[in-house]
Amino acid sequence: MRNAVLTFFGGLVLSALLSFGAAAQQAEIEETINSQFDAFRADDFAAALEFATPNLQRFFQTPENFRSMVSNGYPMVQNPAEVRFLDRRADGTRFFQVVQVVDPKGFTHLLGYLMEQTEEGWRIGAVQILDAPGANV
Repeated sequence: MRNAVLTFFGGLVLSALLSFGAAAQQAEIEETINSQFDAFRADDFAAALEFATPNLQRFFQTPENFRSMVSNGYPMVQNPAEVRFLDRRADGTRFFQVVQVVDPKGFTHLLGYLMEQTEEGWRIGAVQILDAPGANV
């Protein structure tokens, strides 16, 4: 009986620790994405590029190159009226975070953020525009 009680409480403690770790991880991922949105709102593409993985930083090389890509391919992230974090999935050491963005004109967009853990913390490895059934894209 005693072993059963200890096993039960041990399971509760482990479950609580895992939940806390997952919640902290989620908060860090959301903070990274929100910080990049803040940099976009401030028209600070050098700061926005800092939230990308080192591989993406090397690929774009300059904030101007990054600005061009964002302006042409992802204009909805530059000054979003609303941002909501939706589903998140793990893929090994990477996470895929779905983000709903409402642009200044009121159009809804779904974006998939590939998040990677780096020495500097969570960084954005890629962003993909997702099909949004029922959204006015």
